[in-house]
Parts: sequence; structure tokens; C-alpha cells
Amino acid sequence: MTVYEIITNKFIESLEQGIIPWRKPWNVNGMSYNHTTKKPYRYINQMLLAGGEYLTFQQVTAEGGKVKKGEKGNIVISYFEQFDKDEDGNDIPESKRVLPRYYYVFEVSQCEGIKRNIPIDREDHEPIKEAQDIVDNYFDREACVLSHTMGNKACYRPSSDEVIMPNMSLFKSATAYYGVLFHEMTHSTMHKDRCNRTEERFGKNVAFGSKEYSKEELVAEIGSSFILARIGLDSNEVFTNSKAYIQSWIAKLKNEPKWIIEASGKAEKATEYILGE
Repeated sequence: MTVYEIITNKFIESLEQGIIPWRKPWNVNGMSYNHTTKKPYRYINQMLLAGGEYLTFQQVTAEGGKVKKGEKGNIVISYFEQFDKDEDGNDIPESKRVLPRYYYVFEVSQCEGIKRNIPIDREDHEPIKEAQDIVDNYFDREACVLSHTMGNKACYRPSSDEVIMPNMSLFKSATAYYGVLFHEMTHSTMHKDRCNRTEERFGKNVAFGSKEYSKEELVAEIGSSFILARIGLDSNEVFTNSKAYIQSWIAKLKNEPKWIIEASGKAEKATEYILGE
């Protein structure tokens, strides 16, 4: 049995367990609040936003900053009162309705020229040579770019062929950092000049939470686990968090273990591409 098969079987077995809570493996300083007013957002928006400091586009401009090119806003919800009017144009109190509306905000890390009010907790981690060699070799070889920020977002941006990561100092451990970085590197292999998973997604709904999006998240997380295992960094803490992450996406695919088998095959191909095998 190969290491790929062993890890895949572990993930399948984990689906029979209770739901494991997934935890973001980097520090985001708890609550989310408005950078300008310094007030925390209401409960529903605390669920919608990762911890951090947020501004509306107008607030960013008013403070002399600007939103970085390519950044997308985060939705928050507010409520307003609406009344019917009488013949004199006055509000009719008994007609009061409280209606929701949404708008977009940007975290300080998504902006230029805005200074954070509360410093983010940092850790002092040393790079792990075996993992860093894989990272350096991949980005030296590929056109894909690796960028670091003091923000709370990790992603692969296909439009610019760019992997964006929080700085290693924000992570709870160096292993956790590489686990997330390998996840995003696996996403980057979807590119048409690499493993070309974009061709499989053409013409399909790939919006957040969709079946195709969920499948790709499985590929990326399993790919990360494969690489960590290959270099002996598959710690219990990181592996448990990976199982929790995979459970959350399998649930969107109606708990079908066959998707893990399919995703594992694609993750193995992506892993070998990243390792240059």
C-alpha cells in the first residue's frame, strides 16, 4: 500500500467519526471590528468575517488609502427601519419594518496606506528545510508567484497565477504554515499549463460552496497532506485539522466517500507535479 493510499484510507475512516471542529491555523486576533469607528461588528457579522479590522471603500478613501488591485470585499449586514407615510408625509409608527441590507468591507491587509490599530500576535518560527526546499524549487520553476501579507487570507488567485499567504509569523507552528502553503500550491496546479483541472471545471458552477468548488478543496487539502507525509511533517494536530476541513467539504457533497477517492487521484498527480517527479 502506498503512502497515498494509507492517507486516503485514514480520511475515509474519519468520515465515520463525529464532526471535528476546524480551526484556522493562523492568528487573526479574535473579533472583527470597524477600523474607523473602532467598534466591534454585531454578532451576525462576527460570523461572516474573520477576525481583523475592516473598512468600507469610502472609509479607506477618507483615510487616504486604497484597496489593493484584485481584492474582493467581504459582505456585512446592517438593518434599517422603514415606515409607511401618512397624508402629511409623516412616518406611521405601527407600520415599522426592520429590513436587512448588505454592503462590502475590506480588511486592513487588503488595503494600502492604512495602518492597523491593534498589532497582530506573532510567533517566531524557523523555516523547515525539507519543506522550504519544495516551496523554493516550485516557485523558482513555475511562473506562479508567492506573496506574503500580514493579513488573514490564504488563497490561490488564478487571474494573476499567484499564491497569497499570511506571513509565517502569524501561524501557530511552522508545520501549520507549510500545510496551508502546500494546500494553496496544490490549488495552483489546476492551471492549464500544469495539471489542467481548469479544463474539467469549464462551463460548470465553481462558486464558493458549489459541488465543483468542494471537489477542488478536497484535492487541495489531500494534496497538502500527501506532501507533508512525504517529508515526515504529518503531525497529529495538523492531520486532525485536515480531517475536519475535509469533513466540512464532504458534507456539501452529501458525504460521498467516492469523492475522496477521485480527489486523491488528482491530489497524487498534483503532488508529483509539485515535487517535480
